[in-house]
Amino acid sequence: MRIARFTTGDDPRFALVQQEGDRTYLAVLGGDPLYMPAMPTGERVELGDGVRLLAPVIPRSKVVCVGRNYADHAAEMGNELPTSPMLFFKPNTAVVGPDDLVVLPDWTQEVSYEAELAVVISKVCKDVTPESALSYVLGYTVANDVTARDAQRTDGQWARAKGFDTSCPLGPWIDTDVDPEDLAVRSRVNGELKQDGRTRDLVFDVPFLISYISEAMTLLPGDVILTGTPAGVGRVDHGDRMEVEVEGIGAMSNPVLRRR
Repeated sequence: MRIARFTTGDDPRFALVQQEGDRTYLAVLGGDPLYMPAMPTGERVELGDGVRLLAPVIPRSKVVCVGRNYADHAAEMGNELPTSPMLFFKPNTAVVGPDDLVVLPDWTQEVSYEAELAVVISKVCKDVTPESALSYVLGYTVANDVTARDAQRTDGQWARAKGFDTSCPLGPWIDTDVDPEDLAVRSRVNGELKQDGRTRDLVFDVPFLISYISEAMTLLPGDVILTGTPAGVGRVDHGDRMEVEVEGIGAMSNPVLRRR
């Protein structure tokens, strides 16, 4: 099952994504599936002109991110592998959806893309075991951990570099059925392939991450976990278009804008 959040110019609504041949339809739901039973209303909207996909979830609490969780990415950045997950946060004000602008702040000159598998939590999750961790997952979506790399190096902590407005594109929808164990994670810039990794190469896998994070903090419905990025990160600037993709879920792209 795929759950989308969308607008046709009015208030955001949720829908189930349905594919019929080469057409995609949104079967509109009557509520937010994270917080209430969400039954189809009977209305269907074809995905196309006049329909805008939004970030499938706006975390009401937090986005928890994992750094250096692929060995090849740690190596390309000149870092050692962590002995335990390296955690940081993005605020929910960083979240944007498919095709939304990623706006580069004037205080950074070196911004890069990071394609990632994202986990969406479905219910209150505290001190869970790796064996039970996946039962707390609603599904998975695609994330771009946009990073001000120069600020990341100079600030000493990553809040500004990773948390600026528009630095967390999520989309295009939540897939509730995909198995996170071995999925391709890719990025492209202006159509050129930049990253091509697989989640089987995560240093710390999804069940372990959920368990580890839940030992430190309570995860709430709608919280999102970004699981790390493979090698191949690089710079983007004004006029570029970033595309990130996770196998079995889908792809989304975002244009890059630097205000003059």
